[in-house]
Amino acid sequence: MIESDRRTPVVVIAGSSGRATAGVDRAADALRTTPGTVTIRHDLSGLREGIVHRTVRTGEHETSAVLELAHGCVSCTLRMDLLPLLCTLAARDSVYRIVLALDPAFEAEAVCQAIENVVVTGIVGRVDGPAGRDVRLEAVVTCLEAERWLADATGEETLAERGLATADDERTVAQLAVGQVDFADAVVALGDSGDPLERMRLGAVLARLVPGAPVAWVAPDGPGSEEIETLLTRIPVDSRRGRVFDAHAPLLRGQPPLGADHAVALMEFAASRPFHPVRLHEALDVLFDGVVTARGRIWLATQPDEVVWLESAGGGLRVGGAGPWLAAMSPAELESADPTRRAMAALRWDDRFGDRDTSLVILVHDADPAEIRQALYWALVEDDELRLLERAPELVAQWEDPFGEWHTDPCETGESTGLPVEGSAGQSKSPKGEST
Repeated sequence: MIESDRRTPVVVIAGSSGRATAGVDRAADALRTTPGTVTIRHDLSGLREGIVHRTVRTGEHETSAVLELAHGCVSCTLRMDLLPLLCTLAARDSVYRIVLALDPAFEAEAVCQAIENVVVTGIVGRVDGPAGRDVRLEAVVTCLEAERWLADATGEETLAERGLATADDERTVAQLAVGQVDFADAVVALGDSGDPLERMRLGAVLARLVPGAPVAWVAPDGPGSEEIETLLTRIPVDSRRGRVFDAHAPLLRGQPPLGADHAVALMEFAASRPFHPVRLHEALDVLFDGVVTARGRIWLATQPDEVVWLESAGGGLRVGGAGPWLAAMSPAELESADPTRRAMAALRWDDRFGDRDTSLVILVHDADPAEIRQALYWALVEDDELRLLERAPELVAQWEDPFGEWHTDPCETGESTGLPVEGSAGQSKSPKGEST
């Protein structure tokens, strides 16, 4: 951390549901005992009616407000209230730190991206610009319920079925649970599974999902002031602290254990030839049973110019476009591409297909990596199909492609908020690969 940085630090605390949500409030309350700390919580349970309840606490002082949002969406809540509020609080000398206790409907990654990129306008005496000019992200802390997190992270239930979202929200509980931990700088594990082996199993998953992130195992009712403050001091200096990585960043971040522990292991899958889209669609079942999460870049034979991003969590899957391959870029686009990406691509450049390849990282907890690898290899194009792709790509483009359309669901205002919109990464799939 740069000592001369005078921006007000922000701690983001997330938790998906149940005891974890209560842990978010307890952690925020514990941090508020430090003088100069302000906590903010938006209750989005009334969002469908266009109403949001906002509570701001400083010490023993509390102010509450009911906000009416014309569009009733999470992005609007961020843009219209939270971001301007951060700027306003940061301008006060009495505010030493801001803590955001997130409602489960907020995703920490979207909040952090908004802080850094969404322009805040209309504040008297302040030049328009992102809230990140006034605040800096000190840490993202995720609370999880030790007894049920792994079951949630590997299940198929949707947020709507759990009662945490509207019926048109296709996200799964697993996607939220895994995403919150994956983005964390530190983890608060509430309670205990009661089984020492299950605790070690959960610890093995966390060590591979967020290597380097300290874990505080605390009582079921949440951490105390000393516990949460100590946890923040244990966060490594090179932790991501709200940074959002693009699809071309290294898939293995930090230094995760590469060996197996209690059947938990990370496996890599790499291939220098594309997938056949129909066979890949059939093979994806192997990513749903005994797998916590999978993510990476894939090369589809029917979409030779587009990098396809795949990300799974439990029984949920997102597939979507991640921009063009370097080999498909114009000279001007190539010149402006990230230098690190270009350097890494040069090391494996193919005279025929350029930088096109497939690279996946899969975190298993109760699956045979050999079976996953076999299924994915089966889905790759065969030699004759690869020759056809090289000689007549226009014919390959006519193959049936279940991944041919990316689903989008923008805010009804049509305005750009700079926030990732749920579903914009692609299709949500059921365990059998069918669109949901």
